[in-house]
Parts: sequence; C-alpha cells; structure tokens
Amino acid sequence: MGIFRDIKGDKVIWAIVLLLSVFSILAVYSSTYSLAYEQKGGNTSHFILKHSIILAIGFLFIYLAHKVKYIYFSPFLQIALWISIPLLIFTLLYGVDLNEAKRVLQLPFKLTFQTSDLAKLTLITYLARTLTKKQDNIKDFKSAFVPLMIPVLIIVFLILPANLSTAAMLLITSLVLMFIGRVKLKYIFSLIGLAIASFMLFILILKMMPEGNQGRMQTWKNRIENKSDHYQAEQAKIAIASGGLFGKGPGNSTQRNFLPHPYSDFIYAIIIEEYGLIGGAFVLLLYLILLFRAVVIVTKIPQTFGAFLTIGVTFSLVFQAMINMLVAVSVFPVTGQPLPMVSMGGTSIWFTSISFGIILSVSKEVANKPEKNNPDEASVVESCD
Repeated sequence: MGIFRDIKGDKVIWAIVLLLSVFSILAVYSSTYSLAYEQKGGNTSHFILKHSIILAIGFLFIYLAHKVKYIYFSPFLQIALWISIPLLIFTLLYGVDLNEAKRVLQLPFKLTFQTSDLAKLTLITYLARTLTKKQDNIKDFKSAFVPLMIPVLIIVFLILPANLSTAAMLLITSLVLMFIGRVKLKYIFSLIGLAIASFMLFILILKMMPEGNQGRMQTWKNRIENKSDHYQAEQAKIAIASGGLFGKGPGNSTQRNFLPHPYSDFIYAIIIEEYGLIGGAFVLLLYLILLFRAVVIVTKIPQTFGAFLTIGVTFSLVFQAMINMLVAVSVFPVTGQPLPMVSMGGTSIWFTSISFGIILSVSKEVANKPEKNNPDEASVVESCD
C-alpha cells in the first residue's frame, strides 16, 4: 500500500506509538465500562468508538507532522506561542470548570480545548529555536538568558492557577532544556529561585483571600498532606496489588468501578490490574525506549534546532508519563496528568500525536545525514524575528 511506503522516520518510535495505542484502546474500553452504564444507558461501545476516532485523527496528525521538514515547525510554532498566551488568559477568565479549575475552552459540538497543551508544545519549540540562535553568546545574561526566561515565566504562571502539576512539569522541562543548551547554572538556579519566590507570593495572596475564593490552593494542600489517605490513591493501590504478576486479564478490572478517573489519571493502575506487573513494566519500557531513541537522534544531529527540539519534546512526554505512573503507585500525590497516548482525552492525544510527529520528522532527516550547521535550518530558525 502506498501510504505505508510513504511512512518515514524511526521505525522503533512508530512501533512505540502503535503499541501505546493498542494498550490505550484495551484499557479505555475496560475502564469506561461503568461510565457507559452511568451516562449512556449501558452502551459500552460509545466511549471506545469515540476514543478510537480520536486516536485515528491522532495518527493522521502524526503522519502529517512527520511529512513536514522539522525546521518549518520553528516559525509556525513561534507564532502559535504568542497566540497561546491570550488563550491561556481567556481560559482563566472564561474557561469551563474541570475538576474545580478553569482549564479548558468550550468549542462547538461539545468539544473542549485544553490551552495548556498548546502552550507546552509551543514553548518547548521556542526554547529550542532560541537556544539554537544564541549558542554563540549563550553565556550572556541579557542577550541570551533573558529572552529564554521571560516566555517561560509568563506561560508557567498563566498555567499555574488552574494546573499546578502542568506548570511545574513545564518549568522543569524548560530548565532541563536550558541546561542541555549550555545556559549558565547560576542563571538556571536564579530562575528556580524566582519561580519559588513567585509561587510563595501567589500562595500568600490566596491565603489572604476569603475561604471561598482560594481557588485550587485547598486542593493542593489536601493532596500533599493527605496523599496516603486519598481515596483515589487507595483504590489505585488495591488495583495494583490485586493485579499480581500476570494480571486478571483484559476487561476483568474491578477497581474501575471505584476509581473516579480510571480512564485518564489512573489508567496505569487499570493496566497493572488487568495485565499485571509484567504489563505495567512493558508500558514503562516503551517510554524509556522512546527516550533512548531520542538520545540517539540527538547524537546524530548535534547542536542544532532539531536536537534541542527532539530532546525537549521527548523529555516532556516521558516526564509526564513517569509522573502519571508514580501517582498510580502512590509515590507522588495526585496530579491529574494523563498517560501520553494512552489516557482518554482529545486535546491531550492530539498534541501528543503532533509531538510524536515532530520527533519522527527529525528522525527522518537523520537518515539524510544533515550537516552540523545546515544553512537551510539556520535560515528558517532565524525567521519570524
């Protein structure tokens, strides 16, 4: 078939995407069983059909993104970054309440759009682009670090009021990318200090507000102080313990009836319950292999926009996956982070798909053995100033 001959890029990464999607379909079908009876009168095919369509569109995004030469993501996502800032502000003011916070925008046909997903991808691309441009004077504070720092702080603190975990993960991803990009450590630590000080000021302001207007602060406090007693975490522990080594088998989960979000936040616990520790370890291994393949790509395109873009996007995906899995096994307090390419959700899957497409686009160019200082890349990266 022509379309399969037209697929390029790292075959291992393609296999990872396919395997994660298979786990996604199986786990979502099982975990939405109770939800189907609660909301759809027992129509168990409703949610899996919807999820399969979302995944199919996601694969289309992967295919289209991997066909684009990676350097052209630089100007396009640079513009999208500045669009994401007013969208984040609009979401904070007029967004739909989701888990006690305004995280999403309501779209026609009952669709929702999580603006933080757009902000994450565009900020990572901006950092990759700026690090590439500033390599000759990367140690300079004013000309190199300030242009990196300001967008990071703006995006992180616009996401923070509604989604602390996403803001923290994006900040850490940005710091890691700056470290790889040879930014001075003292500048990185100063950014960490500024972020902590700003967060403490934010908490202080919230504490001074009336109790009913404290936003997400009480939720954060409860999750940190009572994480071992948290209902969701306890049910996830039961799911994992009952799964054993080989699991109960596909569709045989019992904890899906007790976990509030078994198809998103705690889908990894359902996977372990049904497929055992072996199944859980296999999913973990897929993300680790993804990180390894990204490192291989980076070593073959050193000190370029493609290298920074690949490691930034991949680290973000793998880091989010690790957080989701650590929450499921009660190492971290509940954060509400989906498992990339596995958890049910439209915006999350689609932006994850675009991220995979970007990684595959870079890996496709590796086979062509691009020069270290590719003139085409330099000209595109310098655009949109």
